[in-house]
Amino acid sequence: MERSNEAASREKIVAACREMNASGLNQGTAGNISVRLDDGLLVTPSGLPYEEMTPDDVVRMDFSGGYDHPLQPSSEWRLHADVLRARPEFGAVVHAHPIFCTAFAMCRMEIPAAHYMIAAAGGPTIRCSRYETFGTSALSAAAIEAMEERSAALLANHGLVAAGPDLAKALWLAHEVETLARQYAAALQIGRPVILDDDEIARNVEKFKAYGLRPRRNGEG
Repeated sequence: MERSNEAASREKIVAACREMNASGLNQGTAGNISVRLDDGLLVTPSGLPYEEMTPDDVVRMDFSGGYDHPLQPSSEWRLHADVLRARPEFGAVVHAHPIFCTAFAMCRMEIPAAHYMIAAAGGPTIRCSRYETFGTSALSAAAIEAMEERSAALLANHGLVAAGPDLAKALWLAHEVETLARQYAAALQIGRPVILDDDEIARNVEKFKAYGLRPRRNGEG
């Protein structure tokens, strides 16, 4: 990957971190973001407030954890590295602690297909992983298992992980999953949500392959 592309990715990571907090998807420095780069990744540094972060603060590292940077990578770097290594179709990972996703994760409840938008994550549920300590390879394994045939999962007693072919799509999906969690929480207070069947979600999964954020073609307004 050319240096110009790395520089652009660094800028996008900083912008996405700030947007993540401004939108309420995350609080403080609890979340972290990564983007695939050659045979490694770019990941947010540990404990640095997003409003102070610059593109140069983003840490470049290899999948085994090696890096050459004055700042330490996120304490969740292993989660990012392991998910990217296990799922070559992903180009970026977003991890955050949004209120409603985290509330369901604290209850160890999955989000079912109460709304067709769940198909954006690849299947009829947003699974909740088993609990593992943050920053460990065990957490990575739990996340990868929960994300099988999915692009997002809840992490028990922890938060949300969402991924996509690029950072824009990963961040978009993180917002969509948090919206689903909010809607499902509201529906549970009103009554008994009706769950769509697996065949309907499968149809929507196919439709989502041609839906969402795509680059404009030349000449499109």
